[in-house]
Amino acid sequence: MKRFWGNAAAVASGDGFAIELDGRRVKTPARADLLVPTTVLAEAMAAEWNECGEIVDPRAMPLTGLANAAIDRVSVDKDGFAAGIARYGESDLTCYRAEGPDLLVARQSEAWDALLGWARRRYDVDFACVSGVMHVPQPEETVRKLVHAVAALDAFRLAALSQLVTIGGSLVAGLAVVDEMMPAEGAWEAVSLDDRWQMEHWGADAEAQAALDARRRDFMAAARFLDLLR
Repeated sequence: MKRFWGNAAAVASGDGFAIELDGRRVKTPARADLLVPTTVLAEAMAAEWNECGEIVDPRAMPLTGLANAAIDRVSVDKDGFAAGIARYGESDLTCYRAEGPDLLVARQSEAWDALLGWARRRYDVDFACVSGVMHVPQPEETVRKLVHAVAALDAFRLAALSQLVTIGGSLVAGLAVVDEMMPAEGAWEAVSLDDRWQMEHWGADAEAQAALDARRRDFMAAARFLDLLR
């Protein structure tokens, strides 16, 4: 799509905030009103529209993309969407540890034990961990409480959490960012630990590095989206 507007602005609209392009309201891809709950998020989204070039690249507008997802995808079936995210807790990255070498095992323990310890205290749950990749069931009570925690979030936070979890493979790390228990950069370091280990010890080609950089960019965009909702 070619740029067809000169200026984008955030405007108050009822209980939310909209984006106007030369005075015309922006709609979501499903033609719903693009309304967000905070003025700072709307202003940041307007900045995305103002800063894009002559050809619109949706990848360069991650905040707008997440807002669209919250409205068009999450809000139409919030409970079902939340249940899909919560299922990641049944095979959380942080519960599957390497069998070796010792240095990798130690790094995983340092990064992931802190996350699991926080989740145990925060949600009054326990986790089953294993060395290797064979699936280990989590306690039913743990799954139930994590489902409840995810379902309690609104559609906008669910959209951001979904991106954090699908990129990182850890519901626990995603919830830690939502709950402000851990800065986004720290959570990214935790969920990307294995990838960075592989690159550190076996080398990284340009394609693998670009893929990791893209994942980090999208992870941090979701975290920024959460910050702008607060």
